[in-house]
This record gives sequence, structure tokens and C-alpha cells, in this order.
Amino acid sequence: MEDIREEMRFQALFSDKAKKMRASEIRELLKITQQPDIISFAGGLPNPLSFPRDIIRDLLCEVLQGEEAARALQYGSTEGIPQLREAILERYRRRWGYKGDLENILVTTGSQQGLDLLGRVFIGSRSHIIMEAPTYLGALNAFKFYEPVIHTIPMDNEGLIPELLEEKMKMLHRRGETPKFLYTVPNFHNPAGVTLSLKRRQALLVIAGEYDLLIVEDDPYGELRYEGEHLPPLVALDKDDRVIHLGTFSKILSPGLRLAWTIGPKEVIKKMILAKQGVDLCTSTLSQTIALKYISGGHLDRHLPRIIELYRRKRDIMLGSMEELFPQEMSWTRPEGGMFIWVTGPEGLDTMELFPRAIEKKVAFVVGEAFYPDRSVKNALRLNFTNPSDEDISEGIKRLASVLKEFFKAKGQEKKKEGEVIIGV
Repeated sequence: MEDIREEMRFQALFSDKAKKMRASEIRELLKITQQPDIISFAGGLPNPLSFPRDIIRDLLCEVLQGEEAARALQYGSTEGIPQLREAILERYRRRWGYKGDLENILVTTGSQQGLDLLGRVFIGSRSHIIMEAPTYLGALNAFKFYEPVIHTIPMDNEGLIPELLEEKMKMLHRRGETPKFLYTVPNFHNPAGVTLSLKRRQALLVIAGEYDLLIVEDDPYGELRYEGEHLPPLVALDKDDRVIHLGTFSKILSPGLRLAWTIGPKEVIKKMILAKQGVDLCTSTLSQTIALKYISGGHLDRHLPRIIELYRRKRDIMLGSMEELFPQEMSWTRPEGGMFIWVTGPEGLDTMELFPRAIEKKVAFVVGEAFYPDRSVKNALRLNFTNPSDEDISEGIKRLASVLKEFFKAKGQEKKKEGEVIIGV
């Protein structure tokens, strides 16, 4: 009773937006997966073995014992220290021929802050935005706070389907509605694992140009390619200054440093800097200094192949185990990089119903409906292969396969897989 009175006391003081905030049931479910005896494929976590701990230790000692210690421990500029921004831009110039300068880049406290700043800058109540279906849960939560109208575009094995985007844009244009932006994860999609083909990247930019549409390109996994050729990011293909590109050190250095960047049109970056000043003044100067030395000292280029080899092996173990053990009713994506595999079952499979059965078997995943704004797709789930040990991947897939087989046996479903399934329908 005391707790209820305390809640009521503050409820009247909360803002209207705060009153609408609710704990995600998915987040509550994920708390269960943190039990030590559960093999979890749920969290989107880098493997601690990928962290260059010795390098970070040495760089930290070098910074704190050197002349730059005072600067590294002091407040910094909101946009980020110029040497780090220049080092990041130089990688884009050297690799992709990007033409921007320091006014085109902002350092953020993780990509999640970049997403929130975009929400602050662009989204008002009832603003229209476009997202993929499924989409990254963190972006969905960041944007939802600003109360937009969310339109979704399905994907297939080549990523977002441009023809369906064009149909959506025509419909919105007829209604006199202008979307603030399209949000996309083109490389090794979270959660779907697919990659937007080069042909579709080019088609997407043509459509964006025709309808004057901004594109938010979230690219946390672009460096993590295990096979095939790297594809140019949209920001490098863009000729019209309409792509806002987010990158991060979380997957190639450490998520604990909370360090990312946004590259985009100068006017957008200016506005994001103003928004960031009211949030945290600046990103950790110490983290930025370590990241600068990590790049400029050649450590990133030397360490990245080790991360790729680690994750390639884990991906192959998971895919091999699924091929061997999963029932024929299930289909899944085969990512060329990144961290996730998207699994789809037949109509009638509800992975929310499957989840407690999996927990009983001491294995966990994320239910697919969490990645859809309308929670409409029930028969999918996401698996992470980067964080579990090799042994846990094999054992966990064995347990999950057992759960699926028992479910289908109980439901009497013995349907064959049929063709390619469009993701998001």
C-alpha cells in the first residue's frame, strides 16, 4: 500500500510523455535470460574475448602518464575532439571516397544517443517516419518517445524492398504527408541478419531523391563482414546530402567506452550538437582519446581480423547446428556478417508462447514480435551468436531444437518449408 501511495504521489508530477513510458515486457523477459544456468542467445552483446583489453590498458596508461592527461580528463567540445573526428573521416575517405569535413561529423555517447538526438531534432508528435519491418528495437524505443506515426516497409533476403518503399511514398505524397526520414540498417541487419544489396542501395537513393526523403543509415556492424565483398555505405553513395550515417566503436573496440559517431549534412549536425549540449555537454574525452590512439596507432586494423575470425567461427557453429537439428518447418537467414540470425516458423507458431518452454529447457532467445511497431508478426525469433561460447552455441541449439520439435508435435504441425519468405509480412 505504501508503494502505491508513493507512486500516486509522483504520478501527478510526471510529464505527459513520462506518464506514457512503460517498462517493455520484452526487457522484463530478458531479465529471466540472465540467470546463470540459462544459455542465452537473447542479448545483442559482443563477446568479451573480442575486447582488446591489453591494448586498452596500455593506451590508458600512456594517456594518463603523458602530457595529454589533463586534456583527456577535462571537459571537451560537444562535437568531439577534432583529432578523433578527423581520424574517423579519414577511414571513410580512404575506403569509400567520402568527401565530408569536420563539420559533417559529431561524436556521440554511443549510437543510442545519436538515435535519441535524431528524435529530438526531427520528430514531433504525429510526425511521420518510416522504418523497416522488423527493425532495431533500440531505435524503435528511441523514436517512440517522441510519438511519431510509424510506417513500415517489409524486407526479404536482399534487405528493404525498394518497390514497396516507393509505393509507400506515393501513398503518403497523395495524402500530403512528408516523412521526416527513413531509418535503415543496411549491413547485417538487426534483427534480420540480411544485407541491403548494392543495386537496392542505389535504388533507395533514387527514390529518396525523387521524394526528397532523408535516410538514417545505422551501421554498427559494417566492419564485421565474414564473407563476400564489403559494400559502400549509403553515405558514401549519396550525392544529394540526404544520408545521416551512424557508426560505433562498440563492436570494434568496446561498448563500455560508450563511443560512436554521426556523419551527415552540416545543418543536421549543427542541430544535433545543440541538442546534445542539453543532454550531456560532451562525450567522455578519455574514451575519445583512447579511441583516437586505437585508430592512429594501427591497433584497429590489426585487431579487427581477430574479431572477425572469432565471430565467423561462432556463426558457422550456430548455422551448422541449426541445419543439423532444427525441424524442417523452420527457416532462417544466413548472415554474411554481424551478430544475428533471424528464424521464421510457419503460421500458427507463436514464439511468445514458445519462450517459457525454452526457458524450462534453459535456453533463451528474443521473440520476433518485439521488433515490429505493431507487434503483428508472431512466428519469428532472433538468435545472437557472438556472445555465447562455442560449446554453449552447440548445446543451446540442441535444446532449442528439442523445444521446437516438441511444440510441433504437440500442435500436430508437419508442414514442409515453402519457398522464400518475405521478412516483415
